Amino acid sequence: MIKVTINGQEFLVKSNLSILEACKYVGFVIPRFCYHETLSVAGNCRMCLVEVVNTPKPIASCATPLMNNMKILVDSPLVKKARENVLEALLANHPLDCPICDQAGECDLQDQTKVFGGNFSKFFFSKRGVEDKYCGPLIKTIMTRCIHCTRCVRFNSEIAGVEYLGTLNRGGVTEIGGYLSNSFNSEISGNVIDLCPVGALTAKPYSFKARPWELKIGESIDFTDSLGSNLFVNFKESEVVRVLPKINKNINDSIISDKARFSYDSFKNQRAQKIFLKSNTGRFTKTNWLSLLEDIESLISSKKITFIVDEELDFKSLSLLKNLSYKFKNIKIKSKTISSNSSNLFIGGLSNKISDLNLDSKVCFLISTNIRSESAILNSKLRLKFVSSDLSVFSLNQNFKSNFAINFINLNVTSFLKFLEAKNPLLSKFALNSKNPIFLIGSNILSRGFFINDLIKQIKIINNSSVLININSFSNSSGLSFFNVKPFNNSDLSESDAVFLIDLDNTTSISTIFSKFSGKKFWFNSHGSLLASKSDCIIPVSSFLEEEKILLNLEQRPQKSLKILSSLGDSRSLSQLFSVFLEFRTKKQGNFMANNFIYEMTETLSLFNFLNNSLTSAFLKSNSYSNVSISNYPFKSSLEDFYRSNKITKNSIIMSKCSQEFRKLSTNFNKIFI
Repeated sequence: MIKVTINGQEFLVKSNLSILEACKYVGFVIPRFCYHETLSVAGNCRMCLVEVVNTPKPIASCATPLMNNMKILVDSPLVKKARENVLEALLANHPLDCPICDQAGECDLQDQTKVFGGNFSKFFFSKRGVEDKYCGPLIKTIMTRCIHCTRCVRFNSEIAGVEYLGTLNRGGVTEIGGYLSNSFNSEISGNVIDLCPVGALTAKPYSFKARPWELKIGESIDFTDSLGSNLFVNFKESEVVRVLPKINKNINDSIISDKARFSYDSFKNQRAQKIFLKSNTGRFTKTNWLSLLEDIESLISSKKITFIVDEELDFKSLSLLKNLSYKFKNIKIKSKTISSNSSNLFIGGLSNKISDLNLDSKVCFLISTNIRSESAILNSKLRLKFVSSDLSVFSLNQNFKSNFAINFINLNVTSFLKFLEAKNPLLSKFALNSKNPIFLIGSNILSRGFFINDLIKQIKIINNSSVLININSFSNSSGLSFFNVKPFNNSDLSESDAVFLIDLDNTTSISTIFSKFSGKKFWFNSHGSLLASKSDCIIPVSSFLEEEKILLNLEQRPQKSLKILSSLGDSRSLSQLFSVFLEFRTKKQGNFMANNFIYEMTETLSLFNFLNNSLTSAFLKSNSYSNVSISNYPFKSSLEDFYRSNKITKNSIIMSKCSQEFRKLSTNFNKIFI
């Protein structure tokens, strides 16, 4: 700790801080444009000038380290005049288009001009113009507004790992632009919109839609992958117009993926809003909830029913559905995975925390995953660790286009088993002798017959200090494991009189089996699909922003999303419908089993930490790979298109445009998504 004096007040602060950081921690806010907490220091905007006693001129506080007994003035007349001159220079070529700028109301340049701006300008020459750049279907550019803070350039090279934007030319003709005229090829490209302090980079889908003061804010989580990034949802009346990141240091920091940011238009596309019942002639006719519930009650009371649920079904609905299976013995619950070699088993604390990636590790293994497309935020965290340390990354997977150096090793099942048994001389050397080796496991390894729990157990036996994270394909896969929902197989339909598809997206395998089923078919979903036309009854349900939901992310952390919008048409929440099903034949509602601690964990982090540390030693004793399918084919990722991963993104027009745009960059010799 060192002693500094700021505006005549003495403070004790850490010694390894800059002047700007020290002032921020003690409560003095210094204006800035180029400085950002997540980026390296550039020091080129000069807006953060402060006066230090016994120095001949103002200095840039973001690039000046703190010294003992330093005396700093942050609002002296010299500092105010310096900031006024800086703003005058920045506004010399800046257009006066605030009334039509999407950044108006949230613009840092607007705010600082109001505080430090002058009444007139000494410049009399004409303003220069800069040609707009094309960045794809997500980012709108008006480069005449750019003040050359280089935040976007540093974000590209340091976090996104894509050399797309750079500083072109020099002197009075300096501009920010792309080296090549093509799309911004990054899964987290939309974050430059938040970083831009002016209106040079804005969101195309949000263009001219609303002003910040017209919007209401709700909190939610990302449903497009298993990480569960925290979000702020901005909506105007009954329409979502923008999604922004909510800072959570334990999960996503301050960035989100493009899927989470721009797939919000799916809430109004292809929505199911009315109840339809198929008549004897094969035509659909509208019906009401009263007659529908009477039909369902008679089925539940007397017939064998199979509920096939999606891995995005929320925790509360799963809890009610499980209670329904306990109350009515003729009901079975299955997940949509069609496999006889998969298993769902929840073991508390099996996966490490995301924050464990910050441990001192020298080696990382990617097992059957394209982490760039399956978990873009986790990939950015791994890349930052790779850049800042001597981390070696090995991918036991087919080759994919990564944004940092990866050693690709195409292992088949036989070679991988030798690795797990410490018999592979190359890989086992790193896994056995390294401290805190990182293992990121993709869900596609299930197709080869490996149980994820058995795989993690064997890696723990090899090296007990291993950091293991299971990258699930869907947002609540851990929730299905918690309730031990078994995967669906072909024999389940042959023993059923009726099947209820809950929140399922259309897949070729499900559609084929579903069309051959001769019993009653009920389809519950918020969006339309081909499965709806093959069912006997179409039942609309609420989307994830239209009801409160709890999900378990890939580190088994329960998170809650709040209700933001009202349900459309006749749609109802699944938890509400399952509660009604529980009341059939009796007025007493079933209890919520012994899982109330999950709801408590969404509010109390210490309970989550207790669960995460409860790995039992008995789990590490047995060893079995009886279901492994021996194959010479190498492992590969389960996700081929980043922008078309679940029903939310598949019903988004914005995501469809992105998918089409980035497939143009793919050739037979350089595939983007595989």
